[in-house]
Amino acid sequence: MTMENQKFNPVGWFEIYVDDMERASKFYESVFNVQLTNMVDPTSEDGSNLMMRSFPGDVVYAGSTGALVKMEGMKCGGNSVIVYFNCEDCAIEENKAATFGGKVFQPKMSIGQYGFISLVTDTEGNTIGLYSMK
Repeated sequence: MTMENQKFNPVGWFEIYVDDMERASKFYESVFNVQLTNMVDPTSEDGSNLMMRSFPGDVVYAGSTGALVKMEGMKCGGNSVIVYFNCEDCAIEENKAATFGGKVFQPKMSIGQYGFISLVTDTEGNTIGLYSMK
C-alpha cells in the first residue's frame, strides 16, 4: 500500500519536554489516571542522553501516543504546539490538573457541534488541551 492511499491518523507521536521528570510524571499520571512507562534512550549506549516516559497506547484505538522527555538543551514550557488529550468530560481533568500542581488557562468552553475544550498548564509550564464531547 502506498502513502497516497493509506488511511492513518496524521499525528503519529508527540513529545512533551519537561525539566523535572518525577514531578511531571506524577502530574500526568494523576490527572489522566494512567501509568507512564520508562523508555530506553535510543540515542546513546548507556541511556544517559535523555529520559523518556511513554503514555500507554494501543493501535486498535484512535489517536496517538507519546512521551514525556527530559533532554539537555531542550527547554520545556512556552510551547507553540498544543497536544489535546481525549477525556470523558474535560472539566474533570481540568479540576485534576489544578489539584495536582497545574493551572487552568481556559476553563471548559463549548466549541459548538465539535464538543468542549479546556486549556491547562502542567507543572513544567507546558500548555496542553483537554477535549471531550460532553
